[in-house]
Amino acid sequence: MAQDSTQTIPPPAASGYAGRRRNTLTALLVATAFFMENLDGTVITTAVPAMARDFGVIPTDLGLGVSAYLLTLGVFIPISGWMAERFGSRRVFCSALILFTLASLACGLADNLWAFIALRVLQGIGGAMMVPVGRLVLLRSTPKHDLMRVMSILIWPGLFAPVLGPPLGGFITEYTSWRWIFYLNIPVGFAALAAAWLLIPNEIDDTRRPFDWQGFFWIGGGLASVLWGVELCGRAVLPWQEMTLFLGVGAAMLAIGIRHLNRHPHPMLLLTPIKHPTYAVNIRGGSLFRMSVGAVPFLLPLMFQVGYGMDAFHAGQLVLVVFAGNLAMKMFTTPVMKRFGFQRILLCNGVINTLALAACALIGPAMSFPTTAAILFIGGLSRSMQFTALNTLAFADMPQEELSAASSLFSTMSQLALGMGIALGAIAIRIGEWTAPVLGVDQAPGAAYRLAFLVVALVSLVGMLDLLGLKRDAGSSVSGR
Repeated sequence: MAQDSTQTIPPPAASGYAGRRRNTLTALLVATAFFMENLDGTVITTAVPAMARDFGVIPTDLGLGVSAYLLTLGVFIPISGWMAERFGSRRVFCSALILFTLASLACGLADNLWAFIALRVLQGIGGAMMVPVGRLVLLRSTPKHDLMRVMSILIWPGLFAPVLGPPLGGFITEYTSWRWIFYLNIPVGFAALAAAWLLIPNEIDDTRRPFDWQGFFWIGGGLASVLWGVELCGRAVLPWQEMTLFLGVGAAMLAIGIRHLNRHPHPMLLLTPIKHPTYAVNIRGGSLFRMSVGAVPFLLPLMFQVGYGMDAFHAGQLVLVVFAGNLAMKMFTTPVMKRFGFQRILLCNGVINTLALAACALIGPAMSFPTTAAILFIGGLSRSMQFTALNTLAFADMPQEELSAASSLFSTMSQLALGMGIALGAIAIRIGEWTAPVLGVDQAPGAAYRLAFLVVALVSLVGMLDLLGLKRDAGSSVSGR
């Protein structure tokens, strides 16, 4: 099976100008795949009415198209590490790109709801394989001192795609056809495929772990149940019984699955990376931070449009200010983290992020555009820094032989946390609706949404508690401090 280009893992870290350039190009490639994966999770939300008309169904039925994609991502991400070890990184990454691209084409050609849902599942399988495998390749080839720069390239799609998705989908639907939402993936996908074939080595592990079917059933089924229960939290009318059932079954399956993983000689997901403190912080407190980040693209458009009656165009302008902050921070993340170290940055910047989220509760119709934009911009700056620092720190102290397991587990938890961000936003709105009359502010414009941001800020603050146990020299092999 191995060709001349195939190498046994782990490969040597790239060094020198050529290695740095190759790592940069590979990071841009993986970031592009990450962008496509995240964008397709939200881009169809504003196209739902047009799609429903073409399929001859009611708009709420199209929710299955969004959910099927997100559920599939959650179920299949955990097996990405095993796939890369068994069949080679290049082979899996390229196959995933081909599947994602062809499924996108087929989604654009779909003429009924059930065919569309089935194709979204195929799209989700492709998306689940792309990013974890690409991240693993980068982790293996990037020297520790260059890890912050590479990670800063990787994280922007996770911040930008959920924000860009709805307005982009609305624009495409308004001026062309919703089918072009999927057709646009085709040239990007094939360009990425050509780049992947040139940049990604076909690393294959000498050891052949058998596939853990029991682990896949318990973990995959548990994640699917939890994510579906979370999706139900976003409904206008909460189906309490159904939601409780799926969340309860999912939690039970995950508990059984974790017990199985700890006992199985060849588990689908290795949990050993959690023993590293810098990694454990990302799994625990970092997940709460990612939930708060995932809630922002959901809450902001609702607050501006439903709470304040803004049109979609002006609401979109304000939401994009958040991305402007994300982007502006990119050039500063590496030098700042090298100057102050991970512990100080995560604690100080975490406080700024929490305050920026809480400040969103002050935004109202009477607030000037520059002041509103300043709050959103600072929030974008702080979330970008925190995202980069956390993602880099996760792998800073990880031994080479545990990178595959760490990447798969990290991707699984990140997907779960970002998916739960939407549920957090919906639950926060409900809390806002219940507490606004009690506080006597129910007549204030957008009161429920403003209070919701305080709830999200509280979740972000709780996530920071885990950071208090970090040592001052945490991640020093990467930051140099």
